[in-house]
Amino acid sequence: MPVVGLGLPRVRRRRAGLGDETALRASGGSGDGVRGAPSPAVAGLRDSYGRVATDLRVSLTDRCNLRCDYCMPAEGMDWMPSPQVLSDDEIIRLIGLAVQQLGVRELRFTGGEPLLRKGLERIIGATTALRTVDGEVPQTSLTTNALGLQRRAEGLVRAGLRRINVSLDAVDRATFASVTRRDRLPDVLAGIHAAAAAGLRPIKINAVLLRGVNDHQAGDLLAWALRHGYELRFIEQMPLGPPRAWQRGDMVTAAEVLDRLSERFTLRTRDPAERGSAPAQRWTVEPSHGAPGGTVGIIASVSEPFCAACDRTRLTADGQIRNCLFAAGETDLRGMLRGGASNEELAEVWRVAMWGKAAGHGIDDPSFLPPARTMSAIGG
Repeated sequence: MPVVGLGLPRVRRRRAGLGDETALRASGGSGDGVRGAPSPAVAGLRDSYGRVATDLRVSLTDRCNLRCDYCMPAEGMDWMPSPQVLSDDEIIRLIGLAVQQLGVRELRFTGGEPLLRKGLERIIGATTALRTVDGEVPQTSLTTNALGLQRRAEGLVRAGLRRINVSLDAVDRATFASVTRRDRLPDVLAGIHAAAAAGLRPIKINAVLLRGVNDHQAGDLLAWALRHGYELRFIEQMPLGPPRAWQRGDMVTAAEVLDRLSERFTLRTRDPAERGSAPAQRWTVEPSHGAPGGTVGIIASVSEPFCAACDRTRLTADGQIRNCLFAAGETDLRGMLRGGASNEELAEVWRVAMWGKAAGHGIDDPSFLPPARTMSAIGG
């Protein structure tokens, strides 16, 4: 079927507050981004290229009850020792600092699998009780594999959660078991449907296509999502899993995903202005043959990086600030917290950490090295 506007958008070459160096390098070039410390007059979490982080990703645990082969090895994971993991109170304090003093407006709770965190509802409730510097309730969402969501969806909604993203790479049971190394697809689907029944909207489905494993099922996954009113987003596989699990040439690219979908669906490009700093480029899927229409997104983190528009900062489960998903270094807030640091001291260190953010993730740079941590330890 015809596809209108197949081309993925290039990274904006000029953007308010971004200098020429970002324009040249944010499409994937490396760079340390460090130009001294931020001026005391710089408010919020601004980096040296003019980007401002207003979206905080909070990892609540590195543990997971699936073993997706692109994310972690089948066996032998060294989990964080419990004393190293931030307590609920420590997480709540840092979230409060980010929202009330550092300009954060959106938060997403991740893992590992965040539903394994017993205090999740309390943390979400404390977050939604906060107000941003503009007096608004921070937008709060959750990324999950949906195992256990059937039991907890209503409680999460009562705590203030409004949106979820679910990682789901196949709706074929055998394929799901192959990718995740666990035969749990019925439990995942039950969790997703329970979330919808509890009123969580929108429900976004995140899928990674693996060549020769599930890439031929892209159309089936989209048809399932459209039928249930969920928004599917395909994400290019990134070098964040076990050693040697990622090869650029084996990655299913965004262009390939579009080619596969166009064989079955009519896609129309949406207004690029809708995207803003969101990672996904979205297409409208036209209704056909009695099937409902909807939207589909593609996150081309590798082949079409969007670093110039990045507005994220990350807090790991053990209290480290990461200014980029692919950053080589981290900044320790846990030690400061437990050493009696004031909020002002914590805020200043966080600001300095973000000031040093690189222009781009640098995957295409010959010197690129993947982070020492896997995705489950960083937080998605």
